Amino acid sequence: MEREKFSSRLGFLLISAGCAIGLGNVWRFPYITGKYGGAAFVLVYLFFLVIMGLPIMAMEFAVGRASQKSCASSFKILEPKGSYWHINGYVGMLGNYLLMMFYTTIGGWMLSYFVKMVRGEFEGLDAQGVSDAFNGMLSQPGPMIFWMILVVVFSFGVCSMGLQKGVERVNKFMMTCLLLIMAVLAVRSCLLDGAAEGLAFYLKPDFGKMMESGFGEVVFAAMGQAFFTLSLGIGALAIFGSYIGKDRSLMGESINVAVLDTMVAFMAGLIIFPACSAFGINPGEGPGLIFVTLPNVFNHMAGGRVWGSLFFIFMTFAALTTIIAVFENILSFAKDLWGWSRKKQPL
Repeated sequence: MEREKFSSRLGFLLISAGCAIGLGNVWRFPYITGKYGGAAFVLVYLFFLVIMGLPIMAMEFAVGRASQKSCASSFKILEPKGSYWHINGYVGMLGNYLLMMFYTTIGGWMLSYFVKMVRGEFEGLDAQGVSDAFNGMLSQPGPMIFWMILVVVFSFGVCSMGLQKGVERVNKFMMTCLLLIMAVLAVRSCLLDGAAEGLAFYLKPDFGKMMESGFGEVVFAAMGQAFFTLSLGIGALAIFGSYIGKDRSLMGESINVAVLDTMVAFMAGLIIFPACSAFGINPGEGPGLIFVTLPNVFNHMAGGRVWGSLFFIFMTFAALTTIIAVFENILSFAKDLWGWSRKKQPL
C-alpha cells in the first residue's frame, strides 16, 4: 500500500506544529518565564531548545521517513538484527495512549467552557463564583464524559476522512484561526490600562530573580519545557516524518516547527500577563489559570464575553490539533501492525 503524503509543505508544518502546540504553551511557558526571570529564562530555554529539542525532533522525523512507518513498527524495521530497539515502539505507543487519556478530557473542558462563555454563564460572577463553577464541573462526571466523547468522535471523524482531505485540511483551518485569534487577543490585552507592569514582569530580563530560584532549578525547568512543548520522547512526530519526501530538510522542518511553537507560547504570555496585571489578578499556572483566573479576568473586561469566547475557541483549537495529530498516530499503529486500511479501522 502506497504511503500517504501531505499535499503541501504548509500542511506538514501546521500539523506537526499542531501536534507540538498545546496546553503547555499557554498554562506553563508564560508562568515559568515570569517566575524565572522573564527574558533571562527565555535565553536559557532557547539554548536547550536548540541543542536538545531540535536534534531529537529531527531524529524522530528521520526514523519515520527512513522506515515509512509509525513508531509502532519503525524501530523494528530499522534496528540491527538481534537488537532490542523495537521495545521503544511499545513505549511510544503507550505514551500516545496515556497522553490522549489526559488530552481528550481537557479538550472536552475547553469546548464546554467555550459554550458556557458564549451563553454568558460567567457574567456577574465574582472570583469565588467562577471558582465554584469550575469545581462544580469537576464534580459532575456525566457532562465531562459527554464533552470528552464529542471531542473523541470529532477527532476520529477527521482522521477517517484521510490525511489530505481530513487531517491536513482541518488542521490548516484550525491552526490559521488559532494564530489569528491569538494575535487579536494579544493586541487587545497589551492595550489595556495597566498592562505595562505585566509586560515588564514577562519580558524584562531579571538575572537576579533567576539566580534566586537557583540556576539548577532554572536549567531543569528550561530543559523540561523544551521537551514538553515539542511533544518529544513518545514517537508522536515520527508518523509525520513518514509522510514527507526526501527532498525536504528534516532539520529545516524541525526549526520551522520549533519557531512556530515558540511563537505561540510567547504570544500566550502577551495575552495572559498584561490582562492579569491590568486587573490586579495573580495569573498562576495550570488548570486554575485557564478555568478560574482568566474567566475572572474576562468578567472585568469590557466586552469580556466576546473576548472570553475567542480565548476558549482558541484553546479548543489548540487541544483539537494535538488530539487529531496523535489520533492519526494511533490509527497508523493499526495500519502498520495489522495492515488495516484507514476505512476499516473501527472508531
